[in-house]
Amino acid sequence: MRLRVEFTTEPFDLDEAPAHAVAARDVIQKAQLDAVDVGPFGNTAEGEAGDVLAAVTALLRDSLEAGATRVSLQVNVIGEGAS
Repeated sequence: MRLRVEFTTEPFDLDEAPAHAVAARDVIQKAQLDAVDVGPFGNTAEGEAGDVLAAVTALLRDSLEAGATRVSLQVNVIGEGAS
């Protein structure tokens, strides 16, 4: 099964990327995921279910430890069997 994760971390800082956003970005970029797209207001990545779920776990842990006060995420099944 393939999954797509979309996420943001807060609080926002429009002047520079906060430590929690950098931590989340680093997790996603180091994970074995496809179609990684990171931006200032939203981030997405796709991959096999196990890889995405492991990345989400690390993303939550690392971004919260780096000062995130909120992490919003959505996980969708993509490809075959997706509705």
